Amino acid sequence: MKAVVYNGPRDVAVKDVPDPTIERPTDAIIKVTSTNICGSDLHMYEGRTSFEPGRIFGHENLGEVVETGSAVQDLHQGDMVAVPFNVACGTCENCNAGLTNYCLTANPDPQVAGAAYGFADMGPWSGGQAEYLRVPWADFNALRLPPGARDKEDDYVMLADIWPTGYHATEMAGVAPGDTVVVYGAGPVGLFAAYSSVLKSASKVMVVDRHPDRLALAEKIGAVPIDDSKTDPVQAVLEQTDGKGADRGCECVGYQAHDPQGKEQNNLTLNRLIESVKFTGGIGVVGVFVPSDPGSPEDLGKQGQAAIDYGKFWFKGQHMGTGQCPVKRYNRKLCNLIAANNAQPSFLVSHELPLTKAAEAYQHFDARDHGWTKVVLKPHAQTTS
Repeated sequence: MKAVVYNGPRDVAVKDVPDPTIERPTDAIIKVTSTNICGSDLHMYEGRTSFEPGRIFGHENLGEVVETGSAVQDLHQGDMVAVPFNVACGTCENCNAGLTNYCLTANPDPQVAGAAYGFADMGPWSGGQAEYLRVPWADFNALRLPPGARDKEDDYVMLADIWPTGYHATEMAGVAPGDTVVVYGAGPVGLFAAYSSVLKSASKVMVVDRHPDRLALAEKIGAVPIDDSKTDPVQAVLEQTDGKGADRGCECVGYQAHDPQGKEQNNLTLNRLIESVKFTGGIGVVGVFVPSDPGSPEDLGKQGQAAIDYGKFWFKGQHMGTGQCPVKRYNRKLCNLIAANNAQPSFLVSHELPLTKAAEAYQHFDARDHGWTKVVLKPHAQTTS
């Protein structure tokens, strides 16, 4: 089959690789019909992680079941499924607690809890930016989609990661009806944190970024855009909230945060959130932070540390939730919103491309080129010139 293979920093290519096979009775093989490029892929694409050359990218996957192992009971050939990026066994202590993002079984490294498809330090699982994907513990991991899913693939594929992750930020922050919310970062996950806040009936949602196309999308879904290249975002949030600060804040940027001049500061959005959120307010952090970052321009960053204003955080009595999203906690309910036509997360999609265009798509998405907000790759689409 063909797959998107990592060769090294900013170098991916579509290559022929061996087809996946049933390795355990609980496996299924899906024919991947839609797979997204995620902002998290860019950390690996840029060489800022330990992702090994030769591995296949892709953790936001949707497709059709084409083969099942002998122990698979709930899935059948022809079923359309969305696959959470979390690879989880479904039976360990953490999975039983609903913490599929920290499965104790799926990652062979005893020092790491949690696994994912095609992701650095998250186990050996191959990614789904490919024509086919092996799904382990398939009955547990795959979400069977309702009838008509093929007509809404660009909506349902967002259930694999990006929408649940944005939603998770709002859950950790504690967003409730009537709250004011500030989201730092208008990439895909930030826009979905804003979208989720709107769906939760927040009274006001503010989104901080500096890319005009992304801010325009934020405004389109009902949020107040704040351009931090033109104004102090903290003061702008205070002005929007009568000087109190937002009730809730979402960090959707991560460790490669940088100022409008391009200077990287891994603590930038964290400290701005502490300033922007009110006394006793909540903050949800889903932007990726890593235990070590040799590529950081700062000594603390190289060690995976960030100088946050903890004294102010403590003084304001704020709380903060962090970590990857347990997709299964949310994906079924979010799926129901799509099926009932109460949500259309495909608003974010800017490009549908065949798999053969993956290298070009990575270049544009990594450069944050205007209009490249979310790319969906179609592995079985016919290539057009």
